[in-house]
Amino acid sequence: MAFSLGVIACPGISQADAISDAREIELVVQGSIRQQCAIGSIGDMDFGNLERRGLGAEARVAFHCNMPFTMMIEAQNGALANTLMPSGQGPYSGSLPYSLSVEMPLRHPTSQTITRSFSSRQLQAGGSISSNGGIATDGMLLSVELGQPSGEAGLLAGDYAETITITVSPS
Repeated sequence: MAFSLGVIACPGISQADAISDAREIELVVQGSIRQQCAIGSIGDMDFGNLERRGLGAEARVAFHCNMPFTMMIEAQNGALANTLMPSGQGPYSGSLPYSLSVEMPLRHPTSQTITRSFSSRQLQAGGSISSNGGIATDGMLLSVELGQPSGEAGLLAGDYAETITITVSPS
């Protein structure tokens, strides 16, 4: 921003504050907005009887981030694991693999949607999604599709669980 100044005689201004014959000055104007990323809550995905094939679930999750970000997704077990015997017993498997997909609209300044899919084994090591300079304002869709047990006799009886952690950080 530039201002034009004329020479003005100002009574009461000391010699140290004297006006120079400058014809232009610069005024710096600044401010800031704090970084903010927020993920809404999501309920547990209960598949019920795991003997049924082709089970899947979707959940729309509130999510916004006013800066570019990286999302890390990590799984505790790398499969839905039997809570008492995750390694199984005899011919029965104690784990059920799954895949997780994330669909998220981003703006950079135009809108685009990114979709990433991970196997449960990949998530045990951790999977990441970069916004590639975009920001998120319209939530995300999480989809979980259950796979097939690896045991020759199917799954061991019992309860199965998995914990997936999603962490967002500025990039």
